[in-house]
Amino acid sequence: MKKIFAANWKLNKTPDQATAFAQDFLAKTSGNFFENKEAFIFPQNFSLDAVSRGFKSSKVQFGPQQIHTETKGAFTGENSLDLAKSLGSQICLIGHSERRQFFAEANPLINKKVLLCQSTDVLPVLCIGESLEQRQKNETLKVCFEQLETALAGVDTAKRIVVAYEPVWAIGTGQVATLDQVKEVHAELYKKMTSLNFKNFQLLYGGSVKADNAKDLISIAHVDGFLIGGASLEVASFLDICNCL
Repeated sequence: MKKIFAANWKLNKTPDQATAFAQDFLAKTSGNFFENKEAFIFPQNFSLDAVSRGFKSSKVQFGPQQIHTETKGAFTGENSLDLAKSLGSQICLIGHSERRQFFAEANPLINKKVLLCQSTDVLPVLCIGESLEQRQKNETLKVCFEQLETALAGVDTAKRIVVAYEPVWAIGTGQVATLDQVKEVHAELYKKMTSLNFKNFQLLYGGSVKADNAKDLISIAHVDGFLIGGASLEVASFLDICNCL
């Protein structure tokens, strides 16, 4: 199974900057780059069209950082999955901790978005993870399992899904979960997904992933790739991580 390297650009990159990134990335990746890996790009929505044009006819997959549960209607300011698909989106980021924290997205709402993605053949990349307080209370697995069970209720377990484990306390802080912590959580998540009868899933790790820790992290069992924030904004640093294999 190919490893996944997913770039979450958050609120960064103008369309021109996204175009330049695509040109530089494609110029620096050879034909065999994708033999053992997949590259995902989650741009800010104003730059989705530029990413679509920049990566047209390439193997790079892209999609929005969040969507509404309805594809059309009177929902001012929201994002339509149908419109994202019209630009060529094949993937969608769902339930990122910042959506949960700042926009009050709860698991039942996230579940509707996963179901919508499945119904339109868009690959959902579901984010889960615990806060520092929850980690200190030894509630990591309890929180992650609850997020999985609720967000994945009623989904088609035969369809492909990607789950990104991001300890909230390690996102953009420079802190990284220890290798033992990542190993423990990913092992338990793998067991949980298997017990829920999922047959085609991958588990990503996210949280201050950089070139200097990527090789050790990717060697851990059931770490099938990364969801990368700040280090994905520059082609050189993103490729340094992609080339950790």
